[in-house]
Amino acid sequence: MSKIKKTLDSVTILFAGDSGDGIQLAGGQFTNNTAFYGNDLSTLPDFPAEIRAPIGTLAGVSGFQINFGSKVFTPGDYCDVLVAMNAASLKKNINKLRERGIIVLNTSGFDKRNIRLAKIPDSDDPFDNFDLKNFIVHKIDITKLTREILKNTDLEKKEIDRCKNMFVLGFIYWIFNRSINSTVTFLEQKFFNKKNILNANISVLKAGYNYGDTSETFSSRFDVKPRKMKKGSYRNILGNQAICLALVSASYKSKLDLFYSGYPITPASDILHQLSKYKSFGVRTFQAEDEISAICSAIGASFGGNLAVTASSGPGMALKTEALGLVFMLELPLIIINVQRGGPSTGLPTKTEQSDLLQAVYGRNGEAPIPVFAPSSPSDCFLVTYNACKIALKFMTPVIILSDGYIANGAEPWKYPVLTDLDDFEYEFEKSKFSEKFNPYLRNENFVRNWAIPGTKDLEHTIGGLEKDNNSGDVSYEPENHQLMVKIRQAKVNNISNFIPDQKFSSGSKKSDMIIISWGSTYGVIQSSINELKKNGYDIAHIHINYIVPLPKNIEEILKYFEIILVPEINNGQLIKIIRDKFLVNAIPLNKIMGIPFNSHEIVNKVKSLLN
Repeated sequence: MSKIKKTLDSVTILFAGDSGDGIQLAGGQFTNNTAFYGNDLSTLPDFPAEIRAPIGTLAGVSGFQINFGSKVFTPGDYCDVLVAMNAASLKKNINKLRERGIIVLNTSGFDKRNIRLAKIPDSDDPFDNFDLKNFIVHKIDITKLTREILKNTDLEKKEIDRCKNMFVLGFIYWIFNRSINSTVTFLEQKFFNKKNILNANISVLKAGYNYGDTSETFSSRFDVKPRKMKKGSYRNILGNQAICLALVSASYKSKLDLFYSGYPITPASDILHQLSKYKSFGVRTFQAEDEISAICSAIGASFGGNLAVTASSGPGMALKTEALGLVFMLELPLIIINVQRGGPSTGLPTKTEQSDLLQAVYGRNGEAPIPVFAPSSPSDCFLVTYNACKIALKFMTPVIILSDGYIANGAEPWKYPVLTDLDDFEYEFEKSKFSEKFNPYLRNENFVRNWAIPGTKDLEHTIGGLEKDNNSGDVSYEPENHQLMVKIRQAKVNNISNFIPDQKFSSGSKKSDMIIISWGSTYGVIQSSINELKKNGYDIAHIHINYIVPLPKNIEEILKYFEIILVPEINNGQLIKIIRDKFLVNAIPLNKIMGIPFNSHEIVNKVKSLLN
């Protein structure tokens, strides 16, 4: 039977099953394969917080969503294809599938036990509990077929069942007309010393592909248009990976050794894992015993003349707060990365949120302004992190980078920058003064003091969290001096606005009907929403703020042209407080606090309600 090929602009696939079904691995491999084909892509991994999530339950469902095509901004609102490995994964995700979408069901995951664990009423036909008439349904006993393929191997039943994700992956590769070679190469590298497991996975992968090719049930295959990209070398990049590459690049360009200290915490732990692979670049990593030790060791490294970095998430940032005030008072460069997650307290460890903005801006005792930057996407993590290192070194200040779980674990194509195109670094180590007295707080025109490395002759000086006398650096309790120092430190941070780009429109102009202000990971969904609104005749302006403290100097000039200002955030309204306070404008909030990103239709509907 001949197979019909159709060409599509974009497709959204959701892989879903138990957290032990290898869903993240299958989704990651399909993502890498998609990047090789030149498609634009955006992903959304979604997995339980528990290491051993309850099997067969809704709480134990792991998902991986990918939207790929000629041009995409988000992981997609609704799915075109849903792979459901058990009853719970179908129950949890069927409402995410668009009408006439394709469902691939592993029928072994719908036995009485799985039906009971998913809290679905028992019936003779388990699929009677789902309204499937509006979908194209393919029922395949993936577990049984996998066991049949590997029945003559020496693998145990549990090891055989772990291979079933490869059957799914091979089948999806067939549907979308993709080669399996990239995954074969991956498996050969991963299991090079476990030949039996390697051969089993490759056999099942090929069987899944051949199943689609030989079965008469499947008559259609699909080609998805690639994105037209500028010439250059590209790779698939995750947000945490981009942060690491930026730090290593900054270390190389600044000629400073990189020191990273951290304590394991989801979703920031991968930064420690990734940086530990770059020892050959002079990178030193330290897994501290707690969050306080992590930031304090980084402060020590900065005092010693290193490019120092630490990272955490919301609960860890709370523990780092006192030491963050200390490094601010010492006026030393330090990069602090907060990969935000749902809170408060331990909250939702594997879900995304933008709820630490006010903590980053205001969460210290005393007057302690610290620059706060936020990337908009996985690839943008590179540029924002690199620029944060530049500002930290130039202005002798800590800088906070606000990523989040969606950006950190999401993926997209990234064009390699050329090292020679990256900006150089400006900083200066203080030199020996010989007979001249060293005053550590003498400042340049930007109120920045020089970096005095311990052990340098004649540069002995007082350090600590107590207030310093202007110039001499000696401890001072004088009221006038304290006010002067507070004003100077604020002026230094304010001056950073002269060294960051002016705010540009991402869409629209000052003549548009209204403006949307965004920050962090909401960029993509807003761009996607505006494109949809354009098709219906709406003219919407959009500015996305990467530099939150200090804000770009021209934002007030932009906002004065608009009566309607919408601020969507994955929190209860934090940037909007800053915008209202700074510019005295009547901004309108749109908040979502569910641990998941906005969908385009949520933005579109809000805009239409405001304009209509």
